[in-house]
Amino acid sequence: MSVAAGEHTVNGISEAMLNALPNPVMLVAPDGRVADANMAAEAFFETSIQHLKRLSLKDFIPFGSPLLGLIEQVRRDGNAVNEYKVDLSTPRIGADRQVDIHVAPLPERPGHIVVMLQGRTIADKMDRQLTHRSAARSVTALAAMLAHEIKNPLSGIRGAAQLLEQAATPEDRSLTRLICDEADRIVTLVDRMEVFGDERPVARGPVNIHSVLDHVKRLAQSGFARNIRFIEDYDPSLPPVLANQDQLIQVFLNLVKNAAEAVADVDEPEIALTTAFRPGVRLSIPGKATRVSLPLEFCVRDNGHGVPDDLLPNLFDPFVTTKPTGSGLGLALVAKIVGDHGGIIECESQPRKTIFRVLLPMFNSTQPHSDGEAAGTASRRDSAT
Repeated sequence: MSVAAGEHTVNGISEAMLNALPNPVMLVAPDGRVADANMAAEAFFETSIQHLKRLSLKDFIPFGSPLLGLIEQVRRDGNAVNEYKVDLSTPRIGADRQVDIHVAPLPERPGHIVVMLQGRTIADKMDRQLTHRSAARSVTALAAMLAHEIKNPLSGIRGAAQLLEQAATPEDRSLTRLICDEADRIVTLVDRMEVFGDERPVARGPVNIHSVLDHVKRLAQSGFARNIRFIEDYDPSLPPVLANQDQLIQVFLNLVKNAAEAVADVDEPEIALTTAFRPGVRLSIPGKATRVSLPLEFCVRDNGHGVPDDLLPNLFDPFVTTKPTGSGLGLALVAKIVGDHGGIIECESQPRKTIFRVLLPMFNSTQPHSDGEAAGTASRRDSAT
């Protein structure tokens, strides 16, 4: 391989090529020191390459990490190995550093080992999104069954209670009223679940996400979030999102309402709404042969107490809730709507910082889209705001 004069080389591989790789790559010397590293490793460990070279690998990875054993195994056997979902989290580099590890010998430099790290974040997002869609499909069948098997008998029960109420004593009338109220409550619950059974294509068009968030913020501040401080951090150059505006309002109104309930008992409650452009995320959408880019990131962040760790992996499943009187269908519906739009929704939570992150495709004027309800609604609302 020819290298331009004066360009630094590492065992015949140009430094420029190593630095072009998106994955962290390190060369570990026989004494455990970092002999060399690329720029992705510099970003991953949040320190300069010069500083890395002065350290032993043990100085910046967790104590007892499997990575050290893998390096010794490769050095002993001379064969490359892979290890998946290894936690490299430390207080210095952050608490969310799960990676896949590839370790291989470097024959040209006896005793030297090449280590490559592959972040798990995007892969796990894809896996969880598929789980959310599966959960939505399973509750779809349940909703259809409930609509048919429960709503009709409930109508008869309510009618019978109303007839009894006409001849009931004042004391018994409170019981018949209770029957009617509970029947209405169950019907409302079933109606909410029937939304999961709606498999009609979503009418979508170009939507200004900032108009959506402004509309949601006004609704919240006039009602359930009137005493909460809102922080807005928007990217003004963001392109339109390919979406149905009414459904996006439903998504973010639900997320903001959850955030408002989470900060109800904290000092100086805050809800932050942010938008950003994050290229590089692609996802397969049902019914499309090609993978769709999801560069638009919209976040709702609150400073509440956080989501319990045991609920976090299943937060978007039906009937999972932290509220004593909640039905557990709000976030499941949010996940379904985002999934129907070909997007991803994720939650990261710790005390005083819970983030719901939505990734969606942007509108492209060259792609086919519905010029009907979605685009018309978007233009009407944009002009109104």
